[in-house]
Amino acid sequence: MGPQLAGLLQLIALIGALALAYVPLGNYMAKVYSSKKHLRVEKWIYKAIGANPDTEMTWPAYLRGVLAFSAVSVLFLYLLQRLQGVLPGSMKFDSVNPAQSFNTAVSFVTNTNWQSYSGEQTMGHVVQTAGLTVQNFVSAAVGMAVAVALVRGFARSRTGELGNFWSDLVRGTLRILLPGAAVAAIVLVACGVIQNFSGIHEVGQFMGGSQQWNGGAVASQEAIKEFGTNGGGYFNANSAHPFENPTPFTNLLEIFLLLVIPFSLTRTFGVMVGNVKQGYAILATMFTIWLGFVLLMMWSEFAHHGAALQAAGGAMEGKEVRFGVGSSSIFAVSTTLTSTGAVNSFHSSFTGLGGGITMLSMMLGEIAPGGTGSGLYGMLIMAVIAVFIAGLMVGRTPEYLGKKIGGREMKLAACYILITPALVLVFTAASMALPTPPHSMLNSGAHGFSEVLYAFTSASNNNGSAFAGLNANTDWYNTMTGLAMLLGRFLPMVFVLALAGSLAEQKPVPVTAGTLRTEKPLFTGLLVGAILIITGLTYFPALALGPLAEGLAS
Repeated sequence: MGPQLAGLLQLIALIGALALAYVPLGNYMAKVYSSKKHLRVEKWIYKAIGANPDTEMTWPAYLRGVLAFSAVSVLFLYLLQRLQGVLPGSMKFDSVNPAQSFNTAVSFVTNTNWQSYSGEQTMGHVVQTAGLTVQNFVSAAVGMAVAVALVRGFARSRTGELGNFWSDLVRGTLRILLPGAAVAAIVLVACGVIQNFSGIHEVGQFMGGSQQWNGGAVASQEAIKEFGTNGGGYFNANSAHPFENPTPFTNLLEIFLLLVIPFSLTRTFGVMVGNVKQGYAILATMFTIWLGFVLLMMWSEFAHHGAALQAAGGAMEGKEVRFGVGSSSIFAVSTTLTSTGAVNSFHSSFTGLGGGITMLSMMLGEIAPGGTGSGLYGMLIMAVIAVFIAGLMVGRTPEYLGKKIGGREMKLAACYILITPALVLVFTAASMALPTPPHSMLNSGAHGFSEVLYAFTSASNNNGSAFAGLNANTDWYNTMTGLAMLLGRFLPMVFVLALAGSLAEQKPVPVTAGTLRTEKPLFTGLLVGAILIITGLTYFPALALGPLAEGLAS
C-alpha cells in the first residue's frame, strides 16, 4: 500500500467515526444544556461557590462570570508555578520564573496552551495535574458555555436572559468533558500511553552522557488535551512523543478526539434552535473547509518536487515515520483549524505552502470546526456577516433564524472579526521592527518572518502550536504572546455575549417568500466564500511576505 492510499484510507476512517458520533453526541450535549435538573455533585459545587444555578443571567452578568472565573484561574495557576520549588511532587524542579509563569497561566486559562518551555524539564507532577490538566477541562467548558449562550440568543425572544454561566460551566465539565476524557484515557493507556507518578529515570549512556525520561500522568492529560481542543503536551515533543502518541491508531484516535465536539456542536445548535437543518448547514460549511484544507495539505506534502522527497514518498522532514505524510497532514490541518495546537510533526519543516496552510487555518478564526465552543460561536458570527452581505445584494433587511441583523448586530460582528487580525498584525510588526525580538528567530528571510507571524497568529487565535525555530522563552515573547492570548480570548467573548443579548431581546420575524433560506446549499456556498474572502483580504500581504514567498522560491 502506497503512502497516498494509506493517508486517504485514514481520512475516510476518520470521517466515518465522526459521522457515527455526530447525532448521539450532539443530541446529548443539547440535552445537557437544556436540562432543568442538577446532579447531586453539581449541587455540592454550587453550594461551595455560592452560586444559584437556576438564576438566569443577562449578557453583562454572564460576561462577569466568565471574566471572574478566568481571572481567579490565572492567579491560581500563576501562584502554583511560582511555588513549585516548595511543593511536594515537584520532582526537584525549581519554581518557574515570573514571565514564564504569567505566560503559561494565561495560556492554559485561555484554552491556548502555548508552551515556551520544555514540559518534562520544567513542570512537576503537581503543576501538571492540579494546574494544567484542571485548566484543560474548565477552559474548554468556558468556551462551550459562551457558545451555548449565543445559541440561546438565537433560540429565545423578548428576553435578555442567556442562562446561567455557573450551571453551564459545571455541566460542561462534569457531564461532557470528564466522562469523555476518562474513556479516552483508558483507551490510550491500553494502547501504550504512560500513566504514572514516577520520577526521573536514567535510561542509558550515550556518547559519554546519559539520557533521562520522566514518568507522569500522561494519558489523562493527553485525553483532555485533545478532547477539549487544548493542545498542551506533557512532553516538549507533544504528540510526536511515543509516550503521548505511540501508534498510528492512537494518532487517529487523537485526531478524532480533537474534532468530535466542535463538529457535533453544530447538531447541538440545530436541536436547541428547533431546526436541525440549520445545524447541518453550519456543519457543511465547516466540513467543506476542513476537507478542502486536508486535501490541499496532502497534495502539498506528497507532490512537492525534489529527488529526496520523491524517494521518501513525500516531504518526510520533521515527520514521524510511524505516522507518515498522510496522517501528519490530517493532524496538522485539524489541530490548526481547531484551537488545539497539538502537533505530531514540526510545522516549520513542512513545505513552504504546507506551512502556509497551517497559518491560514488559524487565520480563518479557527471555525472549521474550531475549538470547543469557540468554533461554533465564531462560525455563527460569520453566518451573521454572510446574511448581511446577502441582504445588501437583494436590498432586503437581513435576517437569520428569525432575528433581524441590524446596525447594532453588525457592529458587534465586525468588532469580533477585526480584533484578532489586529492583534496578529500589530504584534508581528512590533516584533520585526524592534531591535531585540528578531534575535529569537533561528532563520532569516521569509522563513524567519513566518516563525514570528505564526507565533502571534497562534497566540491571538488561542491555538498554541508553534512553528519551531523561534526562541519564544524571552521576556518579550512571554509577555507579548501572553497579552495576545488574553485579548484574543476575552475581547471576542465580549462581542459574542453582547450579540447574544441583543438577539435574545428581539421579537421573532416571520418567514416570508423573501427570507433567505439559510439551511440550503446556496447559503453554505455563500458562507464559505465570505470566510475565505474576508480572511484572504486581511492576511494576504503578510502571507505573501512569509510562506508564499518561501513556497514560490523553493
